[in-house]
Amino acid sequence: MLKKIRTILAAVVFVLITLLFLDFTGTLHHWLSWLAKIQFLPAVMALNVVVIVALLALTLIFGRIYCSVICPLGVLQDVLARFHRKKNKYSYSREVRWLRYPVLVVFVIALAAGVGSFFQLLAPYSSYGRIATMIFQPLWMLGNNVLAAIAERADSYAFYSVDVWMKSLPVFIIALVTLVVLIVLAWRGGRTYCNTICPVGTTLSFFARFSWLKVRFDADKCKNCSMCSKNCKAACIDYKTHTVDYSRCVVCGNCIDSCKFGALKYSSGLTRTITDRENSPSESVKSDAIDSSKRSFLVASALVTTAAMAQKKEKLMDGGLAELEDKVQPERQTPLTPPGSLSFDHFAQHCTGCQLCVSECPNDVLRPSGDLMHLMLPEMSYERGHCRPECTRCSEVCPAGAIKPIDKDEKSSIQIGHAVWIKKNCVVLTDEVECGNCARHCPSGAIEMVPMDPDNEESPMIPAINEAACIGCGACEYVCPSRPFSAIYVEGHEVHKSI
Repeated sequence: MLKKIRTILAAVVFVLITLLFLDFTGTLHHWLSWLAKIQFLPAVMALNVVVIVALLALTLIFGRIYCSVICPLGVLQDVLARFHRKKNKYSYSREVRWLRYPVLVVFVIALAAGVGSFFQLLAPYSSYGRIATMIFQPLWMLGNNVLAAIAERADSYAFYSVDVWMKSLPVFIIALVTLVVLIVLAWRGGRTYCNTICPVGTTLSFFARFSWLKVRFDADKCKNCSMCSKNCKAACIDYKTHTVDYSRCVVCGNCIDSCKFGALKYSSGLTRTITDRENSPSESVKSDAIDSSKRSFLVASALVTTAAMAQKKEKLMDGGLAELEDKVQPERQTPLTPPGSLSFDHFAQHCTGCQLCVSECPNDVLRPSGDLMHLMLPEMSYERGHCRPECTRCSEVCPAGAIKPIDKDEKSSIQIGHAVWIKKNCVVLTDEVECGNCARHCPSGAIEMVPMDPDNEESPMIPAINEAACIGCGACEYVCPSRPFSAIYVEGHEVHKSI
């Protein structure tokens, strides 16, 4: 019963959090964004004390339930391991201390030193976020486009086509390599990644050793058939000595389900006559029958309670006739970060690189940075859209506090950068035509067209930028007809201002 309830809960959480990353319509984040906020590392980065305490309490009571139910990367490993059809494929192995704890130490040092790329690479939730955003979401969108094409032939508008594009080749490669490594490790050893590399798993293992409920042996009933060890994907059960390494056990229930003699039970240490690594053989306590269904119900209730606590863009066309040349991203001295991120330093220090804001951005403004110094850190660019003043989706979904929640009125007064005019690129001068796109589309009225020569009535009209009024939304850069380089672009501010 424990395995069934754990599997059902894990499947529900995994499907919902995956849908959160896949959703490009902007509807699901209103109901599902809390799933990202109850992840361990984002909660630590956001200093979300309620979630941190709840997860630690959950571990102290039930063991590493977080790893087998809440963490999407952990559940993904279980899914991958299921493709290996060979039965009884695991075996007991000792804890790999020489790798496990040094990785945690290096991870903490990188986190404290602000080496974002390294801790983002190892963080389990962030790793799954990259896989979901860079691999799963494009496939999901391609499937949507197939349905849209079919619906169009049937004169139906139930689906609409969306652009599928490579947001960052380096980050896509990292996501692909991570997925391949997970497939190999899960295929060969089940939870190898969780118990040797994952820093969150290692952190929770310190608390899991002292959990109240544990998988325990009844030595009198055990026949040493080894089925528990062969079905333990954490490789933490030594049937020969009747011991369980609770630092690695993720309470999956496989061992209990496979034991035909009832020698394993998920219970507290208060009412039993059981031999385990914590008790000497001479210890004698009362033995009471344990209702496994009640235990499983208790696990399910605790998980639900913890969860409750946290609670078509069209192509640009020239007159509708010819497709325009793609724009080239300008070289900004300071990267642009979303409104609500306060400053570039704040954003870099708190962001876990999960790419949820990237997957949720409806205007294709956010994408992972390919710059080696800021690899995987989301950044803004306006080749495919601009940051609409009425959109606050990234601030609503960010689980780590890197982007603070803001409302629409507040966003309209946050200056993340300012527009810069490049005279040599402007079509008014290069093609001798009238334009004014930047001024017409500026939502804050920071751009107006003025004569290049005030004393000449026939002088061409060029943009004049009021930097004090510009909020850096990028509308001017996006609509500028100059190709491949815009004649006007937004330069980022290291510290955001209110205007």
